[in-house]
Amino acid sequence: MTAKKKPKNPGWKDIEKKISKFENDQFIELLRNLYQLSPENKAFFFTRFSIGADPLASYRKIIQNAMNPEIEKGHDLEIKKARDAIKRYVKAVDNPHGEAELRIFYVECGNNFTLSYGDIDGDFYDDILQMYEDAIETVLELPEKDRKAFKTRLYDIMESADGIGWGYYDGLCELYYEAFPDDSAQEN
Repeated sequence: MTAKKKPKNPGWKDIEKKISKFENDQFIELLRNLYQLSPENKAFFFTRFSIGADPLASYRKIIQNAMNPEIEKGHDLEIKKARDAIKRYVKAVDNPHGEAELRIFYVECGNNFTLSYGDIDGDFYDDILQMYEDAIETVLELPEKDRKAFKTRLYDIMESADGIGWGYYDGLCELYYEAFPDDSAQEN
C-alpha cells in the first residue's frame, strides 16, 4: 500500500504566482478590496503611504484604550491588543522614530495605569519592562540628535515608578542606567 500524500497548504508563493499576472487595474482593485475589508487595513494603508495629519494617532488610541482603560466604565486591560497595534505599525512602515514613540507611549500608559489603580501583578510588570527595554533599544538605534526627547520620557517613566512593587522600579533603573551610563555618573 502506498501512503497518500497530504495535500499541501496554500502559501504566499501560490498567491504570488496568481498576482504576477495582474494588470495595473487588477492590482488597484485588489488593494481597494483589502482597504475596505477592515479598519486595521485602512490604518495600514494610511501609515504606509503617510496619509493624514498624524499617522500614529490611530495606534496611540488603541494603545491608550488597551493599556490605560477606564476600569470604572467596565473596560479591561488588553496588553495583547496594544502590542498588536505596535506590530501592525512596524509592518506598515520602517520608521524607528515612530516605533520608539509607540513603544514609549505603551510604557507610559501601563505606568499610568498602575499609578491610577495600584499594583497589578508580576506578569504585567514583566511585560512593561520588556517593552521599556525594546523602547530603549529602538531609541539607541536613532541618530544622537533624535534621542534627547525620548530619553527624557524614559527617565520620567523610571522616576514616576519609584515605590511601585514587584521589582518594577528596580528593573526600570537597571535598564535605563545600563543604556545611558553617563546619567548614572551625574546622579552620584
